[in-house]
Amino acid sequence: MEFRLLGMVSVDTLEGPLSLGPAKRRSLLAALLLSVNTPVPVARLTDCLWDDAPPLHARSVIQGHVSRIRALLAGGDAAAYGVELATLGDAYTLRSPETLLDSHRFEELLALAREQRNARDAVSMLKDALSLWQGPALAGTFPGPALQAAAHSLEESRVAAVEQLARAHTSLGEHDQAAAVLRTVAVVHPMREPLAASLMAALYRAGRQSEALDWFHRTRRLLVDELGVDPGSELAQVHALILRGDPLPQDGPDTPADPVAAPPPGHPEPGHRGRERTGSGHRAPGLQGPGPQGAGDRPEPYGPRPAGSSDGRASAGSSLPAPESRTGGAVPTSAHSGPVALPPLVDLSYPKDLLPRAPRGFHGREAELAALTRAAAAEAPICLVTGLPGVGKTALAVQWAHRNADMFPDGLLFADLRGFSDTGEPALTEVLREFLPALGVPPRRVPESASAAAALFRSLTHRRRLLVVLDNVRDSATVRALLPGGADCVTLVTSRHRLDGLVASEAASAVPLDSLEPQDGTELLAGVLGKDRVLAEPAAARRLTELCGGLPLALRVTAARLAGRPQRKLTELADELADEQSRLTYLDVDDTSVSAALRLTVQQLPPDALHQFTRLGHHPGSHFDPFTAAALAGTTPRAAAAALERLAAAHLVTETAAGRWELHDLVRLYARTLDPGSGREALTGVLDHYIATALAAADVAQPGGEPCFTLPDGFCRPAAVRDFADRASAMHWLATEREDLALAVVAARAAGLDDRAWRIILLQWPQVVWRVRDNWVPLLNVALECARAQCDPYAQSRVLTLLGWVLSEEGRPAEALALLELSPPLARQAGDRLGEATALINLAVVEAAEGDLEAALENCARAIVLAREESDAHTEMLALQHLARIQLTAGRPREALRSARTALDLGPEHEEAARRALLLTVSGEALLELGADSEAVLLLDRAAEEAERAGYDEGAVRALATLLRVRPGEGYRRRYEEAVRRISDDG
Repeated sequence: MEFRLLGMVSVDTLEGPLSLGPAKRRSLLAALLLSVNTPVPVARLTDCLWDDAPPLHARSVIQGHVSRIRALLAGGDAAAYGVELATLGDAYTLRSPETLLDSHRFEELLALAREQRNARDAVSMLKDALSLWQGPALAGTFPGPALQAAAHSLEESRVAAVEQLARAHTSLGEHDQAAAVLRTVAVVHPMREPLAASLMAALYRAGRQSEALDWFHRTRRLLVDELGVDPGSELAQVHALILRGDPLPQDGPDTPADPVAAPPPGHPEPGHRGRERTGSGHRAPGLQGPGPQGAGDRPEPYGPRPAGSSDGRASAGSSLPAPESRTGGAVPTSAHSGPVALPPLVDLSYPKDLLPRAPRGFHGREAELAALTRAAAAEAPICLVTGLPGVGKTALAVQWAHRNADMFPDGLLFADLRGFSDTGEPALTEVLREFLPALGVPPRRVPESASAAAALFRSLTHRRRLLVVLDNVRDSATVRALLPGGADCVTLVTSRHRLDGLVASEAASAVPLDSLEPQDGTELLAGVLGKDRVLAEPAAARRLTELCGGLPLALRVTAARLAGRPQRKLTELADELADEQSRLTYLDVDDTSVSAALRLTVQQLPPDALHQFTRLGHHPGSHFDPFTAAALAGTTPRAAAAALERLAAAHLVTETAAGRWELHDLVRLYARTLDPGSGREALTGVLDHYIATALAAADVAQPGGEPCFTLPDGFCRPAAVRDFADRASAMHWLATEREDLALAVVAARAAGLDDRAWRIILLQWPQVVWRVRDNWVPLLNVALECARAQCDPYAQSRVLTLLGWVLSEEGRPAEALALLELSPPLARQAGDRLGEATALINLAVVEAAEGDLEAALENCARAIVLAREESDAHTEMLALQHLARIQLTAGRPREALRSARTALDLGPEHEEAARRALLLTVSGEALLELGADSEAVLLLDRAAEEAERAGYDEGAVRALATLLRVRPGEGYRRRYEEAVRRISDDG
């Protein structure tokens, strides 16, 4: 178990983070952790949870949150770690070993780093300390003064640690590293002058004088614009020293300042701009010293003696035509000492073009071709084309190479490295035995060792304009050994893997390749089948493209099946491909197969990634996150995230947003075939994951309410449930997952899991209530079918209650009344007293709308009794809210005001701004009826503000409409119209 304060406040366990719920609960836990093993009075906790006058029921709220935290800790096996949340009179104590707090370990590592005499050891400890930070301190808590002060104190410690790390790097001569770590905090604290001075000094020592001066001017502008002051003496002194090119004092970790040390290798001395480096590791004109790859500073074992040479020296490649520089003149060769290994070459008719022919039927990809052209314009560029099997990486690379062949007069080299082939990869020497002869080296003179052959390749390409295409690369190391040595050479790499190492170490420019757009897909079909045949059935051609997922390999197989059968209709094949069970079989012809292409990639996966991949095939939705993937595979989110990274690197899954992934349709079908027997287990796991996650979301979105149902039989609790920091994040999850939740319902019904299906629909009730007019009736009717199929009165009552309310909000009162009258008896039959109370409330609302006020008042009164008998303040408050509205309609404003005030005294919590806005509105309307206009306007204005702040536009419209009747001001009218427009836009 681990408590985190340095970032999102959370509790990590072996099974994943605990679902802490609302911000208030997270804030209470943070307050206890900040004073771990010390009693924290309720009064101090109250200050942390509310920044103004706390509600009358504050103590009850705190008790409820403490009770929930205790339950969560118990579920995380807290006792095994020595963790206990104890009550001591009017205070609470969270007892825990301090080592379980990330903030304690952070301070401990800082103290150890200060004691180190070895700067390298200090760097290691400080990096470990700073790695504990996962974001702003105490994130996800209520931003009251008490916790804000604590977060500020923790942030000050982090900044001090960064400054200490920078001093340690400086003492080691690692000035670039010092500048990098200082910049991260200088951006966040732009007006902290000592920090800016340290960053300027680090940049200057690293030979980045202009950046240091730019940072000074940026800081100066901010100080003048924001504070109206000039930089202080420390910042001004560093600025003056940099301008003069003088040495700066150099600090080690907590040591006195020393004179500036000699710059480390590769960095110029400050003030000597004539020795700056240019480009990507290439010398500025006129400088002496080794060039790229060490060319020009050692004997070359291969190469003829230059004509006219009398000193026995040889020049590598001098038998080849002298390559031209970019200025058009011949590039002089360098003389080297050493034995002459080869006689002069006389045959210059070597083949310089190893490219395969241009692909036939190539269509689209203009954006990717343009991206390759831009990337190739850099110095010694490496262009990396990546994508899933069959997406057309090789075709794109070869097409670009043929289009731009004129750019490379010294050769076009191509090698299939077979990184994803059953035949295995070729040896490095095998590839170089093709490349070197193309550059004029006789085959018998190609070195035997791979390292010598690679060195010769780099030497011969040093002054050339050459294109090297490396196709089907499996890893970055293979590419590095085949990189040409010249700044005018372009290397074009294709791979099913992302090759992040190549991007990191060689600054490769990635050009990811996605599926074809429908128009390009149909043009590919037309290129094989002929335009007339495609134009005769345009809808079928587009459907074939969609069924193939825009994958060029699948489209070419499809076209091949049709090309040999000119009488066959495109519609017939589309109908066959529509069957998911047999689609992959139809996408197999001769030696070309989508399944075979995928198999070659999948067989290289490690066991954990392979297991995750096979389970993803059974996912009923269109996208997934690590929590969903973990539920499918029966693992933890951490393990699932690691597996997804491996799958993404192999382009078997695609990350469409941060932490959000999806599978290509054909990849999903292939994954499903690998382990068909695990389908029901995987489906049940993901359905129960959705249920658990949505319950957590409802707990945060509408805190205080009872769960909307009991858990189904055989419920499989996920290893970890997503933790929602606030109402907005909970509602966002419900909104973004709506489509996948609907797909999960379809899959559940097909598998005979009706008990899960109706629950997955009903658990979306916070989103239903928030956006009631968003076409929920068809989905709720499905839920009712599932409940009736189970003959479950509990389920039927719960679904009817919500469905009837939605129908009434859609203006269909007769249908709503017919359904809602069935709900209370079913709830009584199931022994569901709170469900009966909610059903009576919804029934009363419709009865009142239909004019039957007495029945409505009676049903609300009975709901209040049931809620009080069950000690459920949330349901009682809901009943009182609607009772007040009905009493107002019945011309009983004094009773309505009393009911609303009683409800406000019961709650709600701060997070339930929407309900508070409704209660304040009905109170204001009641006061208007009683003639207390001034007091009424104050309440209505407050109701409108709270509704607007919460994003509850319907509530804002109701309050503002009432205000406009008594105070028709322009401000109220503008706010009313804006709220109406937002509702219209959302609809």
